[in-house]
Amino acid sequence: MAEIRVMRDDLLPPPSLERRHLLSIADLTRADVERLLGTARNFSRSLEREMKKLPTLRGRLVVNVFFESSTRTSSSFELAAKRLSADTMSIKASGSAVDKGESLKDTALTLGAYDPDIIVIRHPQIGGAHLVAGVTGAHVVNAGDGKHQHPTQALLDLYTLQEEFGRLEGLHVAIVGDVLHSRVARSLVQALDLVGARTTLVGPPTLLPRGIEAMGCATSTEIGTIAAADVVYVLRMQRERMLEGANYVPSLREYSERWGVTPERLRPGQKVMHPGPMNRGVEIDARVADATDALIETQVRAGLVTRMAVLYDLLTSGPVGVKAAALTEVA
Repeated sequence: MAEIRVMRDDLLPPPSLERRHLLSIADLTRADVERLLGTARNFSRSLEREMKKLPTLRGRLVVNVFFESSTRTSSSFELAAKRLSADTMSIKASGSAVDKGESLKDTALTLGAYDPDIIVIRHPQIGGAHLVAGVTGAHVVNAGDGKHQHPTQALLDLYTLQEEFGRLEGLHVAIVGDVLHSRVARSLVQALDLVGARTTLVGPPTLLPRGIEAMGCATSTEIGTIAAADVVYVLRMQRERMLEGANYVPSLREYSERWGVTPERLRPGQKVMHPGPMNRGVEIDARVADATDALIETQVRAGLVTRMAVLYDLLTSGPVGVKAAALTEVA
């Protein structure tokens, strides 16, 4: 499969004029975020009823296309669509025509022929979701493209924080771990800055991207820095994205000893988050993962209502992720 060589939001191809998309946190305004979180909160209340299914998107088709492994994101998108009464179709790369060498563009054109309302796509290459948005007539949701963006993860994290603290403005979040390869970190830094929260990135110097402070965050290589934060957000080592033969840390054991999040490194009552999947005993101590101050299961529950809100908003409530100034004809 040919690599999609796109590295920054301003270099990505413009999405289709006819449809709205959620491709990047950078496309959203603060008003967009507040609207989506409010919608998610309304859906959360509706799911407390005995009859949890809503007729909101009856007759709509949501296609979930995942070219990378996923449990939380793929299952929550599928359940979100079903809770809104949409028809769903899920496609994995394994066993599909991709195994036979089909390009992403041709796969997108094939799916577009079914006239889906929304395509949710995860792709290992940066720019995959933008490509699909440019060649289909569907609304497109980026469920993760390489190490670039994962906007719905950032939104569900904001929802989790708001529900826990009652506010987002002024919160301090320390993101610890493999920031270099993390689309979650990039999206979350942008989202926190957008709502008036601040971020400190903590980890080995080899895993902190050069110049990332330009996104509005601070950086530190000292694990003790996390003590000053309201929330410690833990990232796993993404070995599947690391260059073969590159030594980012001497060993996982040394990484755990120097940067692992343990009870001794946390303040009493300090909240902990993790986007999953967790590697217990590496980036996070099992005692931390299972503690009452861990919000990890809360994040999973937040993922359902947040993704319900995204699907609903794309189809009913107006622009979600395409600034008017960025709308130009697709070449």
